Parts: sequence; structure tokens; C-alpha cells
Amino acid sequence: MKIGVVTFPGSLDDADARRAAAVAGAEPVALWHGDADLHGVDAVVLPGGFSYGDYLRAGAISRFAPVMETIIKKAGEGLPVLGICNGFQVLCESHLLPGALIKNHHRKFICKDQPLRIENNRTAWTSDYDANHEITIVLKNQDGSYVADEATLDRLEGEGRVVARYLADNPNGSYRDIAGITNERGNVVGLMPHPEHCVETLTGPTTDGLGFFTSVLKAVVSS
Repeated sequence: MKIGVVTFPGSLDDADARRAAAVAGAEPVALWHGDADLHGVDAVVLPGGFSYGDYLRAGAISRFAPVMETIIKKAGEGLPVLGICNGFQVLCESHLLPGALIKNHHRKFICKDQPLRIENNRTAWTSDYDANHEITIVLKNQDGSYVADEATLDRLEGEGRVVARYLADNPNGSYRDIAGITNERGNVVGLMPHPEHCVETLTGPTTDGLGFFTSVLKAVVSS
């Protein structure tokens, strides 16, 4: 199985995401923002960073990259897509997920080990977790506060589309402590914390992030 990881100008965590895919047992494939061809990958990760320098707002320019035109189309056909941090911002800007990510409420960059609760384990990216499984993975962001209108938030809650929620504290002011959400189909997930940094004991506080990558392997095999 092949997991493609997109590199935009300003991506920081693309190599880490490819490494996580390999640790999970997949073949990582580097995808370039200017190339609309996905090269036969079975799933796609949009990694963290500051795509195009976040010159307009986080993720706003990336939405128009040639690779995103293809990803948007394929996601609508069921391709599993995971957007991590800046990738989550790109998914919202692309309207693959509702809402938006704005500046942290304290207006500071944050980097910490963050406890989360996995509230939806029925997505392509979370099936290897138990429902309400508590994990700890790295969080690092400046524009990490998830916002949406009340009707959208109520719909996400009512449809069980909140994938992960912050525990212990709300590090960035995200509405309703939301750390990640999914689309209705469950193939597109946006997550603000970084599971790719928590797949090996040498480099992460835990290996709790590996389940995101092993989950999608099973999802593709069973599809």
C-alpha cells in the first residue's frame, strides 16, 4: 500500500509523515504541490508546516495547488486523506471539512505533549483506537484554534464527527475543545496535533500516533 505525503513550499513535517507511513508498514510516496498526478497512492497525508509561508492565512494558497485539485476530486470518491496541523487548515480552506483554524487565543506559538480523547474510531484514520481511547501526542501550532458557527458545531457533535478532543486543558482556544474532525463519509480527517511525531519511542513522548497510520492500512485493505 502507498501513502502519499504532499510537500508544499514551507512544509516542515513531510519527511516525518513519510517516516510514520513506513513505520506503519506502508510505502511512502513523496507528492509535489505542483504535480496534479497522485502516482497511484492509496491514501494521502497533508503535513504540518507553513505552506506558501501562510502569507494570506494558513492554508489559503495551498487550496489552489494543482495537487489539491486532484485530492479534492479523489476525496469525494472516497480516497482517505489526513490533514495534520497546516494540513487541517488546508482541508478547511478546500471545503473538504467545515469551519476554520485561526490564531491561538493567547496569540502565541505552542509546543507541548498534549493528551487527547479519540471520540470517533469509525473513520479511515482512527479504527485502530478504542472509542474514547486517551492518547498523548505532540501539539505545535500558532493558528490552531478551531472555530465554526453554532449550527456547524452542533451538527458535528450530533453526527459524531468530532474525531478527537483536547483533555486536561484547551491549549489554543478551539471551540468545544475540538482537536480533530471528519467529513460525513469518514475518509477525510483533520487533526491539529501531530501523530507523525509519535510513532517511535526514540523520538516521541509515546507511540500513540501510530494508530492513525495503521488504521488507514486496514481501511484500504477492507475497501
